Amino acid sequence: MIACLAPASPASAQPMAGGLPDDLTAWGMFISADWIVKSVMIGLAVASVITWTVLAAKTLELRKAAAAQRAALAAIEGARSLEAAVMAVDREALVSAALLAAAAAEVRQSADALQDGEGLKERVASRLDRIEAAAGRRMTRGTSVLATIGATAPFVGLFGTVWGIMNSFIGIAASQTTNLAVVAPGIAEALLATAMGLVAAIPAVVIYNHFARQIAAFKALVGDTSAAVLRLVSRDLSRGIVGKPDLHVAE
Repeated sequence: MIACLAPASPASAQPMAGGLPDDLTAWGMFISADWIVKSVMIGLAVASVITWTVLAAKTLELRKAAAAQRAALAAIEGARSLEAAVMAVDREALVSAALLAAAAAEVRQSADALQDGEGLKERVASRLDRIEAAAGRRMTRGTSVLATIGATAPFVGLFGTVWGIMNSFIGIAASQTTNLAVVAPGIAEALLATAMGLVAAIPAVVIYNHFARQIAAFKALVGDTSAAVLRLVSRDLSRGIVGKPDLHVAE
């Protein structure tokens, strides 16, 4: 027992030190890691790149769409009739243009039933609801991968850690030594996988929640635009105007 606790002589310590990795940086630990742990780390690095790519692309998309939607909403609210709104809205605001086109199409198709104002407004509202839902689905594209990364990356990193620590314990049994200096590098390599899993997961969760709020705000903006279009239809009906605006929006 006392002999086991005695410090090792320089002669006996030299072979152990010779087996240690020269580079204990993150890159050095990656290079010396087991191929399965390496695969886990590479996958997590790719997931992190995807997260930041989605952040850049979706931020630009949301910013452009929201700006166009606000401008279109202002134009629609300032118009006196559905036909005037069709002429005032920029066709680059695709969602607003689609809402106006749907309302105009329903007015044309109901030209012989305009006396049933409530029925017309109900049909227009049904069309607008479908366009709102489609706009919301389009805007959420690409964000589901963030939820997947945020939910799975910690467990993927944990798998790499478990595999690496298992190899370290096998190395302990093979070398028949419990010297921490010998087994610590392998354990550090394994724990690096968990760290990379957290580095990939935490930003993904934060960014996903950020986009969830931004998309909800965009959906509310589209809902306001839809309500403004429906008010124009109701206003035209009250005035007895039979508008025939023509607007074609590319799908």
